[in-house]
Amino acid sequence: MLVFIAGGGRTGAQLATQLIQQNYQVRLVEHRKELLARLHHELPTEVIYEGRATDPTVLKQAGLDKANVFVACTNEDADNLVICYMARTMFNVRRTIGRINNPRNAWLFDKNFHVDETINQADVIAHLIQEEMSLGDMMTLLKIRRGRYSLVEEKVPTGAKAIGVPIKDLGLPDQCVIAAIIRKGQVTLPRGGATLEEFDEVLAITDDEGAKKLAQLLEPPDRSIL
Repeated sequence: MLVFIAGGGRTGAQLATQLIQQNYQVRLVEHRKELLARLHHELPTEVIYEGRATDPTVLKQAGLDKANVFVACTNEDADNLVICYMARTMFNVRRTIGRINNPRNAWLFDKNFHVDETINQADVIAHLIQEEMSLGDMMTLLKIRRGRYSLVEEKVPTGAKAIGVPIKDLGLPDQCVIAAIIRKGQVTLPRGGATLEEFDEVLAITDDEGAKKLAQLLEPPDRSIL
């Protein structure tokens, strides 16, 4: 899979590095000399293409028409919108992702500009704060299905409501599935009649509402979820 990145700032460079480590093909376009010097120290030379990402000729020469995913993460919202639009309408890229620098411009990043997904740092931070406040000690390990579901982990504390109750009787919503229990270093795949014990580590696949319900069942008796 080829991921095409427009913008070689810290966000674009870090994204390229992580994708390369995961064995993706990556092409990054950047025109600023001061950033290019740093990029050539951080990324393989063949990944970097020098030029303005808003120039269709540059995008063509850099191989955007062969990309599976396009990520616009320049520091200008107008540029990110324009490039996403070109990526879809001129180069038929199947999936586009646009970075939102100014939260007030978020409403522009929609299907009209052919932006499929957005990276909105303000929303990410707000969501993380909300998650930390509402889920207590629960840890999110992985986001799946575009962030709708998560793989979460939490240890069962002393006095938790869920201790000794069969999983099928916990009242968890359908969107919350306990996938595994780690007990004394051993992993088990729970059945409906299985029960949780003190200090178990619970792995669950769930949406936001299911995570809140599970967190309530696993909270210590001396703390209430906000």
